[in-house]
Amino acid sequence: MTPDDPAAALESLVLGDAPAYTRADIIRLSGVSDDLARSLWRALGFPDTGGEAAFTDADLEALRTVHDLIERGLMDDETAIILARSLGQSTARLADWQTEAMGRFLVEQEHLEGRDLTADPDVVARILERAGALIDPLERLLDYAWRRQLAAVLDRRLARTEVIGEPGGTGTVGFADLVGFTRLSRQLEDADLAALVERFEGVSADVLAGSGATLVKTVGDEILYVADDAATAAEAALRLHDAHAQDPDVPEMRIGLASGPVLRRMGDVFGATVNLASRLTALARPGTTLVDAATARDVSSLSGFSLRQMAPRRVRGVGIVRSFSLTAG
Repeated sequence: MTPDDPAAALESLVLGDAPAYTRADIIRLSGVSDDLARSLWRALGFPDTGGEAAFTDADLEALRTVHDLIERGLMDDETAIILARSLGQSTARLADWQTEAMGRFLVEQEHLEGRDLTADPDVVARILERAGALIDPLERLLDYAWRRQLAAVLDRRLARTEVIGEPGGTGTVGFADLVGFTRLSRQLEDADLAALVERFEGVSADVLAGSGATLVKTVGDEILYVADDAATAAEAALRLHDAHAQDPDVPEMRIGLASGPVLRRMGDVFGATVNLASRLTALARPGTTLVDAATARDVSSLSGFSLRQMAPRRVRGVGIVRSFSLTAG
């Protein structure tokens, strides 16, 4: 039997129940203040609900958990909001990514290209059936991946002898982008462009993981990554060039590397070192990697790298920059 409202049925299936509480209800039942409850909900990325019954038992349990952690002194209001924002932003992208991947799999498997899926009762029934079978396994995999990532972050921080709660430290930042991507995006069909970006992101993520560098984020045709040392970042840059050169549809890359203080915050990196890496990327010619003097100094005595000093350039907001072209040696 197919429900009259597929969207509502899918929401209830994912959330575990239909919304039954208003904001006033969960504030009264959880013990969390109205201001904190509103801030947490917005930090997760959701708009105000007004007086509607928009919350489930899971929402109530989540608020009670936060309240208990605050009462036990394990976090304060500000920390709870920061954690909610990190969860909201990361899981929003994760949910969108998973939905797109699973939706594409369903369309291809069922040969449903070009059809309005929600207009077909049989398709709606299959979507609900598959969603019900996927939720628990995906939840377990999410918990597994989170624990693995948490362990890896703690290991990296301890290896750098950083104070766990401090966002600072040093490292080498890499910026990479595809040359002529804007022009290419005007020439490709949307599906072809999406496939190219997906290949670019997937190959780049695999190369960085294999090199020991950390992917910070991808934005279309750009990659931002960081490594604890210059050699790892340099090796990753050379591997990125080699890997993408195997795909004739992916344009050439240009990469900039800079070493120095790196401010790490909310899964992102900031500071003058990041800005310099970005500027060097803009100066690099297609298919090349430019590094700053600090990175060049750190890799100059290592085998496997060759450096050629470039003419000093004045860079807006930075001043005179000495850069070096990095190749395999």
